[in-house]
Amino acid sequence: ISSPCSGLPSSSCWGRGAQSVVTQPPSVSVSPGNTVKLSCTMSSGTSISGYNVYWYQQKPGNSPRYLLRYKSDSDKHQGSGVPARFSGSKDTSSNAGYLTISGALAEDEADYYCAVWHNSACHSDTDRWGMQPDTGHVRAPMKHTYSSKQYVSQDPRDHRGMIFMTFQ
Repeated sequence: ISSPCSGLPSSSCWGRGAQSVVTQPPSVSVSPGNTVKLSCTMSSGTSISGYNVYWYQQKPGNSPRYLLRYKSDSDKHQGSGVPARFSGSKDTSSNAGYLTISGALAEDEADYYCAVWHNSACHSDTDRWGMQPDTGHVRAPMKHTYSSKQYVSQDPRDHRGMIFMTFQ
């Protein structure tokens, strides 16, 4: 299972405001039946505690699939048809969100993308990915690789859009 952050090249970004940096390990391995925990760590200076953490799964040749949104144990959402073995969590002390896959199956091998956002609107609607930036909807990741291992998102407080950058 690999876990790069997803992306649009910077020329396709929109919106204004400060930037927050979110990082994921480039890859992680797990044996079938075991549990794996993917991390999404927010840069210092912005606390992850008040934000939603979104997780998406993408298999080769397929569009990204929304898995879940996690803000707290009392404020979370599981995507339609997403098995209960996928769960979200947060650790404010490490300023990170997590995706746990319990009892991993061979079919879970995929790229996993995280995103941090201030509200729960729009971002589960992957059918709308690919729309123009001025619609305010999230655009799909594009195949673009950066050498730096980081994900850059528009300030989550800016409702106009989310900026994705890739890494491998």
